Amino acid sequence: MSLSLTSILAAAGASPLLQGLAIIVGTFILEDAATIVTAMQVQTGHVDLPVALVALYIGIVVGDIGLYGLGYLAACWPPARRWVTLPNVEHEGHWFDRNVFRIVFISRFIPGARLPLYTACGFFRARLGLFSVAAVLATLIWTTLLFAVSLRVGQFLISHLGTWKWLGLAGFIVTIFLISRTIARLQGQSR
Repeated sequence: MSLSLTSILAAAGASPLLQGLAIIVGTFILEDAATIVTAMQVQTGHVDLPVALVALYIGIVVGDIGLYGLGYLAACWPPARRWVTLPNVEHEGHWFDRNVFRIVFISRFIPGARLPLYTACGFFRARLGLFSVAAVLATLIWTTLLFAVSLRVGQFLISHLGTWKWLGLAGFIVTIFLISRTIARLQGQSR
């Protein structure tokens, strides 16, 4: 039996499990866009709210732990250890361990900070359990806020743009992206 892309997508539309898996994969590609698009799908009634939120939380937290894992694995690779020239690597590891909650929460809300800081937590062996708890809490807060805003914007787009709602959604995603880039640039200039 041959499965086409159309039949897979049609099956996903009827299956909460496949919908959840699609959302999880979407978070690995671009998590803020996946959150916004998922909120729109909830707003249109194509995805149930519990499926959407659970899949978003799982996908984002697994991605965060994956970044930690990349840093951990990089620390096992001798060339990567040589690239890090810090005065006291062991001291830095303790600093990351002591400040893991602060690092995770701050980087969750600063665009572009997660990749370097989460991998650094893994590289310097911050406690994985503590990192995971911080990642879950930060994800619950950030994703819930972004999802709630996206639901409101989605309702507006559906009510006022009708069939043009997807163009409005694209504009909303681009706006979020540009705002995050502007914030990152302003933070870079202030340092």
